[in-house]
Amino acid sequence: MVQSFSLVDALSLGDLKVFLGRAARVGTGSVRLIGGQGVLAVYASVLAPKGLLDDAPTVLGLRTFAMTDKTATFDDTVAIRALLDRLALLSVVVNGDTGPVEVSLPPSEGLVAWAGISPPRGGWQNVGSVDAAVLEKSAGEGISEVAAALPPDTGEQIVHKVRSQVWGRTIPAIERPTAAGAAFAAVSLGFLRSDDPVAVYASGPWTRLSTRRGHVLTR
Repeated sequence: MVQSFSLVDALSLGDLKVFLGRAARVGTGSVRLIGGQGVLAVYASVLAPKGLLDDAPTVLGLRTFAMTDKTATFDDTVAIRALLDRLALLSVVVNGDTGPVEVSLPPSEGLVAWAGISPPRGGWQNVGSVDAAVLEKSAGEGISEVAAALPPDTGEQIVHKVRSQVWGRTIPAIERPTAAGAAFAAVSLGFLRSDDPVAVYASGPWTRLSTRRGHVLTR
């Protein structure tokens, strides 16, 4: 079993820490790490069904990072906070060329339901694009609606139900049916910039929103 992975430099480490920090605020508390062919893919669940009868959309954020070892392969799900604790112990200088950074993996979270839902690796077809402003507007309206519908000390089940209803609606401006939760994920994970076009891809039941800063996958 792979016990660690090596990022190419400290800048990649800094990007990973930022992504994990944002995912910790809006996600389910864990990330799936898939390594292979010199690439680390980090998936974070922003919204996912909690059972067979739950019709909540699956919304995943994805960032990829270059690794130095092109032969290392692994697929594991770990707690975000545990991984952030490991990264905090690394004393590297982000400015300048510090070379590769070795990151040790925290203990596995074991079987996590959302991590068993795997988006396709290939077969994606471009089906258009959408302005970042459209996604920002959709996310803002949804955030306000969720906040207004949930008084303090609301139970977890009700919170999940309201979030599922709001973020499960489609975004009218996107021809491909796309859950509004994708807009929330794109904004919350820092993937949007006003000058950065958002490409829309489709593969089977999955839709992917892609920018230079990351990807959101939903079905």
